Amino acid sequence: MNVYYEGQVLWAQIDANQHLRHTAYADFAAQARLEMLDSLGLKPSVLYGYNIGPVMFREELIYLREITLNEHIKVTCEISKARPDGSRWSIHHDLYRGDGVKAAIIKADGAWIDMEKRKLTLLPPELSECFMKAPRSHDYMEEPIKNKE
Repeated sequence: MNVYYEGQVLWAQIDANQHLRHTAYADFAAQARLEMLDSLGLKPSVLYGYNIGPVMFREELIYLREITLNEHIKVTCEISKARPDGSRWSIHHDLYRGDGVKAAIIKADGAWIDMEKRKLTLLPPELSECFMKAPRSHDYMEEPIKNKE
């Protein structure tokens, strides 16, 4: 299991029904993705040095079980789909409660953006190589590179 985030559910993350609010799931997944990138050598400072950052196209959350206040959670990340150059990608996250029960599945699709030009871009080859070393899901699929976006 590739756990990239662990933490406690805080009061500010609880909704009126006394369980984890829907946006907190996405926040936990985003933090886990950043931790995964960091572990691959793609720290924000490195990416910003190239004026590049990750950009999201879609995020899907599937809620399986409730999570409550003070619960200890773990979030995993694995690439489930990517182009060979790492220019487009999908990341699968599983969010677990402290008792080990899977509470949510989060699927995120994204790419890289040139923060100056505000256009999609490729990672430099040395960074793409780092990114493509990320753990892969059991059902990983390689997506073909398209000529025109």
